[in-house]
Amino acid sequence: MTITVPPSDMLLFAAVVREGGFTRAAKQLGLTKQTVSERIARLEERLGVRLLERTTRRLRTTDVGAMYFERCSQIAAQIDEANSAVQQRLAEPTGLLRVTAPVLYGHHFLAPVIADYMGRYPKTRVELILADRRVNLIEEGFDLAIRIGQLDDSSLTARKLGEGHLYCVASPAFLKQHGLPDVGSLRSTRCIGTRPFETWTIGGAPRKIEPVLVVNDLQLACDAAIAGIGIALLPSLVCQEALATGRLRLVFEPEPAMMRPVYAVYPSRQHLPAKVRAFVDAVAALVEPMLPLDVSMKNAGATARPRRRSRA
Repeated sequence: MTITVPPSDMLLFAAVVREGGFTRAAKQLGLTKQTVSERIARLEERLGVRLLERTTRRLRTTDVGAMYFERCSQIAAQIDEANSAVQQRLAEPTGLLRVTAPVLYGHHFLAPVIADYMGRYPKTRVELILADRRVNLIEEGFDLAIRIGQLDDSSLTARKLGEGHLYCVASPAFLKQHGLPDVGSLRSTRCIGTRPFETWTIGGAPRKIEPVLVVNDLQLACDAAIAGIGIALLPSLVCQEALATGRLRLVFEPEPAMMRPVYAVYPSRQHLPAKVRAFVDAVAALVEPMLPLDVSMKNAGATARPRRRSRA
């Protein structure tokens, strides 16, 4: 018949022998001497053997108790080793980090962030999945996601990284043919969008549009605007080069038409693994996605180059 012994009682027995008595073991473990004595007595009763010889002046193990102490000590050492390993993982980034991010954001910005992260923490591995859909972090086993726009899952922990700038742009050929549109008549203007019906915020007011071209890729929307199909609302990271080289022009005003928040989201703030915390900090130091267009460089015909925050 198999005898089941609580591991906590085995560790308690090891502590009693190691400390040389009930009183010192009780003090170390934050228990009363009576509790320790009663639990050791129940342990002996459950095993059906006498583990300790007790006198008024001293305590020593029996032969079987000495053998049992050796095994219990090994278990205690393994538990300490496991606890230390877990604490080390919390303190030092290690292991596989699974990250998901929007396609354009990942293409433009994440390669140098990942290279720096893995250079700093050589015990890590990274799996980056670029997708424009909202990945379910829990069900699909991701540690972290970069998301742009309003969040729709309150169960996740989010850290706001900043806000991305969006601009209304059109090609010089389109503006020459159609003229500069009035913002109030935007709904009847040829526009490029990502959904059949959209609302753009321009001049602080919402403007409904019905795109003549609907695409699910912002780079394609930029290319379509360059081709003269219509006006597009694009993030600065997509349109800045075309603006700087004159293939696109700002429409309505030089200030951003809209601002979209950028977040790092992860399942829980409690006991956040060091690998996640360190990567979020690395992404938070990336300022390019939050920079407005450098209008002076655009007007000078130079290509606006990304800028990176200096590290202390």
